[in-house]
Amino acid sequence: MRSLMPWSGMTALKQDMDRLFDRFFESRLEELPAFGDWAPKVDVAETKDSVVVKAEIPGMEAKDIQVSLQESLLTITGEKKQEKEEKTERFHRVERSYGSFSRGIHLPAGVEAGKVNAAFKNGVLTVTLPKNAAAKATPIPVKAEA
Repeated sequence: MRSLMPWSGMTALKQDMDRLFDRFFESRLEELPAFGDWAPKVDVAETKDSVVVKAEIPGMEAKDIQVSLQESLLTITGEKKQEKEEKTERFHRVERSYGSFSRGIHLPAGVEAGKVNAAFKNGVLTVTLPKNAAAKATPIPVKAEA
């Protein structure tokens, strides 16, 4: 079969090269390497009052996801279990990821640990971390002098 598709390994090579270039241009401080069999994709946004982290975790339930915060490191862990397969099934393609994961994100600002909110809806985990007073920008009026 390989002789009929000589370039079939190119997709994996392209994905590896894309990951290499993504890592080369990303900020070293904000992201830690993901551990486990797979890792959810995340968005980290900062507003005036909070830091919001959204993670795509499809096919899981809220009870299978753990979120922890230690100083400025937010950690999301969990395990996506594979559905029971029947003996009569014959797979032609398997692309979905299963297994455990752990993803650590360095937060760009100090947050109030006691006021963190985590919600899971439609396969997206949203963690809202209110900034502490020291991390919030305080406007300073500028006076014109004559």
